[in-house]
Amino acid sequence: MQWYDLKAELLSAGTARLAGEPAEEFIARSSAGPGAGGEGSIFFALGSHRIRLSLDEMSEIEVMHRGGGVADLYYGSLQLNGRLERPGLHCPKQAYITVTGSCAFHCRYCTVPQIRGVRKSVDEIVALVDSVRDRVTGISLTSGVRTTAAEEEQYVLGVVKALIPFNLPIGVSIYPTEQTADRLHSLGVVEVKFNVEAATPKLFAEVCPELDYDMIWGTLERSVTLFGRNRVFSNVIVGLGESDREMEQCIRRLTNRGIIPVLRPLNPVAGFAGHERPAAARLRTLLAVHGKALEEERLDPGAALTMCTNCTGCDLVPGRDT
Repeated sequence: MQWYDLKAELLSAGTARLAGEPAEEFIARSSAGPGAGGEGSIFFALGSHRIRLSLDEMSEIEVMHRGGGVADLYYGSLQLNGRLERPGLHCPKQAYITVTGSCAFHCRYCTVPQIRGVRKSVDEIVALVDSVRDRVTGISLTSGVRTTAAEEEQYVLGVVKALIPFNLPIGVSIYPTEQTADRLHSLGVVEVKFNVEAATPKLFAEVCPELDYDMIWGTLERSVTLFGRNRVFSNVIVGLGESDREMEQCIRRLTNRGIIPVLRPLNPVAGFAGHERPAAARLRTLLAVHGKALEEERLDPGAALTMCTNCTGCDLVPGRDT
């Protein structure tokens, strides 16, 4: 079985139960996005490939930790001998930090508004990065919106300024205002991710009714002008009700503009609790469509320095998983 076939199966399942030797140092916990507030997750690596699996004692997938990060993954009749990767912050090799763990918006797929997490201080964030400086190659920032997008942007800009002395590439993913891309670029941020979330405007309006779809697209296009190709990304959730045709149209709309799509399988929580995760066969189909669209526009996910496309744990990434 090819890695991308196996990863599609594992992503469709989405979870694993962790057994064996104590593994606390290998467990990552999320305070942003649909995975926020869970029991944590692990990154299982096989050679140069990795996958993130949320911890669930009822999962059909078992990861047996043998000690020291050595681990075996059991799935059906398969046994894979690999390793657990120690996260920097949130994911391996990056300080990936949620600035504000609460949100004033109420996107249907996201648990953050219910969690009502805190905002980290600038000093706290600097200390977090300093604590993992010896094992990370980049800094990634994401955030909810505590009051308004404009106020959140100003706070994140202050965080970026405080992190510049680390001399590491910084990527930022926040809900933008019309000037966000310009302001981040002027501070030396190297990559940005602004999320269109849904494959169609209709679905976007249904799942993110308080957000501005056209403004996000405009910010993405402006970002390519500023940051360049291979430095601008956008999440698109797979499984919100879109057809394969609609997903392909969204992928190509992004790639035609020099933007690298991040196809994120639905995590069935919040307003989508009880929904099915995307099937492995569908993830494989979309991987082929995604890869072709990137190739035609000469976009390279392997060039990513920060954020999700650098990590690859949660998604199938053409060129990285194929």
